[in-house]
Amino acid sequence: MDWTWFLFRFDGRINRAKLWLSLVVVVAWMLVAAALVAGIGRLLGGQAAASFNLMDIFAVLDPDTYRSLTRTDLPSAAAHVILLPLFAWVFAAGTVKRLHDRDKSGWWAVPFLGLPGLVDRYADRLPGTILPMAIGGLAVVLSVWGFVELYCLAGVRRTNRFGPSPLPKAGPGGRSAERAPSRPAWDQHKQLAFTPHIGPLPWREAAIGSTSPPPNEHDKRRA
Repeated sequence: MDWTWFLFRFDGRINRAKLWLSLVVVVAWMLVAAALVAGIGRLLGGQAAASFNLMDIFAVLDPDTYRSLTRTDLPSAAAHVILLPLFAWVFAAGTVKRLHDRDKSGWWAVPFLGLPGLVDRYADRLPGTILPMAIGGLAVVLSVWGFVELYCLAGVRRTNRFGPSPLPKAGPGGRSAERAPSRPAWDQHKQLAFTPHIGPLPWREAAIGSTSPPPNEHDKRRA
């Protein structure tokens, strides 16, 4: 598999299994990054705990995040600024390719992922109580819809505008072409055909090429 295309490019299609795999890769990277940041923070005498969340990409873009930082927070903040865009890019690349598999434009990632993330970050800054609740409810609906589309529903099996199906083509009986049986199918009519057996006539024991029965056959017929 081309890992550069799989992790970083937005063209083509991937199925549900590959999307889950890309998510596992991103989570593994975040765990390693959190361990490294925690180790650096302990060496500097600061906090020993660190965590990464993909939705924190909106905090990285929020200027208010950096107004109350202390010196001990700098390693964690720097790691988030550098690494979170990378993690978000890989996650977005897998999401867009999966949307292509569903025959949807990659821009569907905006309502499925972008808007819920923005609401989660900024809903508490909206005035009143009704508007934040309404927008929050809409964000939940979009999140559930996006999860079902991306992680639950199968892609289209035909070639679409984004490329061929990532799954192998189905062979006879719904099996994949690479697993299709090589032996011919059972022919019912051929197997059940019955040919009656006709034994040799007595006069056929005569020499080959004779067109008349042996002489004793004429005597038997006269009798």
